Amino acid sequence: MTENSKTSRTLDDGLFNRTYKMFQVLERLPDRYISEEEVKGLLGVLPPDSATSLQSFFKPSIQQASQAFIRMVMAVLKGTYEAREKGKKVVLLPFNFPPEIIHAFENLAPVTTELLTTAGTVVLEGQGERYWDYVLGLGLPDHICSANAIELGSMLSGLDYQPDAIVSGCVGSCDVNAKSHEFVSLLLDLPQIPLEKPTMEFSQGFKYFKNNYYKMIRQLEELAGEELKEENLRELAVRANRCSELYNDLWELKKNVPNPVPGIFSLFVCGTRFSMWGREEGIRTLEQCVEVSRNNLESADYRSREEVARIVWTYLSYLYDTVNFYDWMEEKGISNFGDALQVAFPQTLDLTSKETMLDGMIEMAWKNVMTRQMGAPSMARGWAEDIIYMVKEWDLDGCVYCGHHSCKQTWSAFTVTRNEVLKRTGVPTLGLQGDTWIRSMTPIGVIQEELEQFVNNVIAGKRKRSGRRSRRRAAR
Repeated sequence: MTENSKTSRTLDDGLFNRTYKMFQVLERLPDRYISEEEVKGLLGVLPPDSATSLQSFFKPSIQQASQAFIRMVMAVLKGTYEAREKGKKVVLLPFNFPPEIIHAFENLAPVTTELLTTAGTVVLEGQGERYWDYVLGLGLPDHICSANAIELGSMLSGLDYQPDAIVSGCVGSCDVNAKSHEFVSLLLDLPQIPLEKPTMEFSQGFKYFKNNYYKMIRQLEELAGEELKEENLRELAVRANRCSELYNDLWELKKNVPNPVPGIFSLFVCGTRFSMWGREEGIRTLEQCVEVSRNNLESADYRSREEVARIVWTYLSYLYDTVNFYDWMEEKGISNFGDALQVAFPQTLDLTSKETMLDGMIEMAWKNVMTRQMGAPSMARGWAEDIIYMVKEWDLDGCVYCGHHSCKQTWSAFTVTRNEVLKRTGVPTLGLQGDTWIRSMTPIGVIQEELEQFVNNVIAGKRKRSGRRSRRRAAR
């Protein structure tokens, strides 16, 4: 193979590069309302998988938020793609590691494994299946997590970009994630910076975590060739506080009946939290989500919609078929409140000093999604407490557990969590099996059938017996 053909193959076959090319196309779309005819024309030239997923993004009711989200993801991809030209180092992160600290360095560019996997699953023909198959072909077990294995498989194939370092923030909360990143680190000879969280909740445990966080900062400073500057940290913290404010606005908006926040916005919020928290692009995405939701709240037509059920996914939801997941639920009157990844609880950072800002960031990393639930001293207790809080805050009718196939540790606590939620709130939980990113595990039609039966046979009867629907109507 010649050098030119090798370069061409690299650009064509890697998940990152293929996704980057697709988002280059999407970024060229005009920053205005795109008519149904224009959307139809766009979808007509895209591969079937891409067109099916992106159809959800260009619904007239959410277009302004979708376009902000697309431009935000493009900013992540472009920042990674151009990093080395600008003398920066690319740092690969897991989803439960708050990216703000990386954004505060001038010479580092963060990119999140699960964001890349999700973006590829949504916009690429064949989704991420070829990279998943490659990982299994290497001999890795099929119970590893597709969320990180799909992108890591692309990296291991030699046909994609490689980061300069990996931050492992799942030590103590997700062994599959942590070991996958460790494997890639060893195989590709990449430095790995671990951030270990003990399961101790008392002050000694937090002190240990804080020391680890500061050790990580020193390693990042060495990697970047610069000291973490207080002025950079403060600029980042101001924008991060704005993101937290908008996150809280969306949380409060979900308390209304019917819920004015479109279900797909849970994907937008997670994408922002995991990649661009504290960046202008992240603020823009969240602002558009809030604006769309407030417009829905003020619309008489939207307020008149029949809300058949209000549900939350107690762990992950499904991302491999946005039309037959988000859109289908909306058409059925099932209000989708997102999943447990919404329980980020970001706090306002104290801007007084470098130390106070870092203290706030460390606190958020300590309490971040999955870390606070699956990395708790008692997984079932930590997990159940957060689900119960969401159920009560948003007056939910039901919960659904997607049973992501690689997360065996959650299956060990599922029954305890489901029973605790039912005992303390009276809200039932449907248990499903499947994979968030791989359609071949459980077809979306099976999920739809199970969910519809749960809503019709369990939730509807429960609401009728309790008179809950009439109380909601009276409250409008």
